[in-house]
Amino acid sequence: MRKIILVLLVVFLASCSYLPWGKKKDEDPSKTAKKTDSATQKKSVRGDPEEVAEPQLGDIKVIDGVEYIYTRNRKYMLTPYEPPYVWIRKDQYTPGIGEALSFSVGGSGGPSKKERDELEKRIAKLEEELKKKGIQPQMAYPTQMGYIPVGLGYMQGLISFEYPSPKMKRRIIVLPVTDNTNYKSEGLGELATKRLISRLESTGTVICMDPNTLNIRGSYFDAANAKKLNDDFGIQAILKTTLSDVYTSSSRIEGKDEKETSFAMSKLAIDIFNTETGKTMKQLSGRNPISLSREKGDLSTEKAKIKAIDLAIEMIAEDVLKTVLSVDWHSRVASVDGTKVYINAGRLSGLEKGKVLEVYAPGEEVIDPRTKQPLGRKKGAFKGELEVVELFGVDASWAKTNKGGSFSPTDLVYVK
Repeated sequence: MRKIILVLLVVFLASCSYLPWGKKKDEDPSKTAKKTDSATQKKSVRGDPEEVAEPQLGDIKVIDGVEYIYTRNRKYMLTPYEPPYVWIRKDQYTPGIGEALSFSVGGSGGPSKKERDELEKRIAKLEEELKKKGIQPQMAYPTQMGYIPVGLGYMQGLISFEYPSPKMKRRIIVLPVTDNTNYKSEGLGELATKRLISRLESTGTVICMDPNTLNIRGSYFDAANAKKLNDDFGIQAILKTTLSDVYTSSSRIEGKDEKETSFAMSKLAIDIFNTETGKTMKQLSGRNPISLSREKGDLSTEKAKIKAIDLAIEMIAEDVLKTVLSVDWHSRVASVDGTKVYINAGRLSGLEKGKVLEVYAPGEEVIDPRTKQPLGRKKGAFKGELEVVELFGVDASWAKTNKGGSFSPTDLVYVK
């Protein structure tokens, strides 16, 4: 009987499909993943188009020796059709109010310390690679690129272009801001004038001339005065600015917060006048995002107004510079003393020793026969070349003759 029971027990155990002690161990997930990846790679057929990885925040690429960084777009959500991220030249990347406009509501959204550290490491590594290859990173002239708006049927990407006479500062006049607000007694117009001049000059691309030192009688927009400003003083543009629509809002939550919270809104409108053509080049206007003007505590209303003006200036400052820098730079022969030719531009304007300049006689104005509008003035007869020898004074220099001669104080000087 025992033998029969043992035989049945053995048969029963052998017929079971599940044996606890015979369970197969699970494979290592990492090994399984590797097998799957390798199998997937084997399945790919040669000739198939490779997928291009999307650029990540902080990525860097080099185009013609110029370094570009993929970073946040300060105009995102403030201007229609602007993408959230754009490629910006490395030497133009300065985290500040530009990023605050887009991402700093409530104090968040700026690049973290980890992101900044990672970005600095990438930049340092790239610079080392460029040095090994003998490529020197180029110095950028502000806003030397444009961006094609997405969503309008265009292919997304950068538009590279060069401004005429790179590295030469344009001379402009910023007229006192006209105050059309209800706060004239607070001097907001004078404040806006100082803030606008400071913002434009901080880029190192323009020189704001004091109109009180030019001895111009009558309107600056008169054709004769505009020509005098352009020929005699080398002033390329005049900015006429109006401040309006300044409103404030304040609130205080009783029982929760004893400090007052204020917001403000302002509008700046700028007309850019070309002294060469005697016509307005462009009309720009900008309003600040009201949510970014938030101030709290004592004098919060006054602080919010100032912040609103700063933000409105920031909204259109870049477009102002693009318009002004599109006008070619020129200066004038001040006098001729033997072999020395004195020029009314020097260190402040961006001239350097050894710089080669071309001299032309004043040209004639060209009028469009159909629109009757001035197109500008063409260069007159070519008179020769000069080479800067010495820079002196605040903004003057003298040069020697390399080619040509018979220069006169009415001749205009251009960068070769």
